[in-house]
Amino acid sequence: MAKIVLFGIGQNADVAHVYLAQDSPHEVAAFTVDAAYVNEKEHRSLPVVPFENIQDAYPPEQFSMFLPISYRGVNQIRKRKYEEAKNKGYSLISYVSSRATTWPGLTVGDNCFILENNVIQPFAAIGNDVVLWSGNHIGHHSSIGDHCFLASHIVVSGSVTIGAGCFIGVNAAIRDGIKIAPGCVIGAGALILRDTEERAVYSGLPAKLLPSKSDEIEL
Repeated sequence: MAKIVLFGIGQNADVAHVYLAQDSPHEVAAFTVDAAYVNEKEHRSLPVVPFENIQDAYPPEQFSMFLPISYRGVNQIRKRKYEEAKNKGYSLISYVSSRATTWPGLTVGDNCFILENNVIQPFAAIGNDVVLWSGNHIGHHSSIGDHCFLASHIVVSGSVTIGAGCFIGVNAAIRDGIKIAPGCVIGAGALILRDTEERAVYSGLPAKLLPSKSDEIEL
């Protein structure tokens, strides 16, 4: 059990607060956001403290942190805050729903948010700072790199490698043995049948490479 400072006061943070309160041994003690976004002293009846000096009020020797930040900026905002929290000395918890299906030996990094009805097969590995929204299938011997966000009802077949910083939209499907290069955006409903290019954007059934790079689109 750890006492937690939860980053954010938006919808993702609200969802995370409910999951942690109802389905984890952890206790959320406070919320934190950048000072420019502190527009209330309390959120969900808990204190809101500027992130810039959070360690003064909630020192990392006594509190851990959880940052359930969205995929905005193709996960780069979450990555940056993840690194800032680590540099402040915080240990970062992960949440894996009790309603997810996992197997002994699963590797999950820190600051992961894995919701209900995810099926993660044997020999899969999940990196750091990964979000798996509800209802995904992660096939055997597959790996998901750091700072990825997978929306809902995605099929990742066996022996798939997903590079760091990828976003995969709802209902996408990835054929077995595929390598998704770092920084890719895979659109909703896309069917990936071939290895992808780094920082590329794919959409369609089967998926086609779009002209824009992932850091050139608004996500």
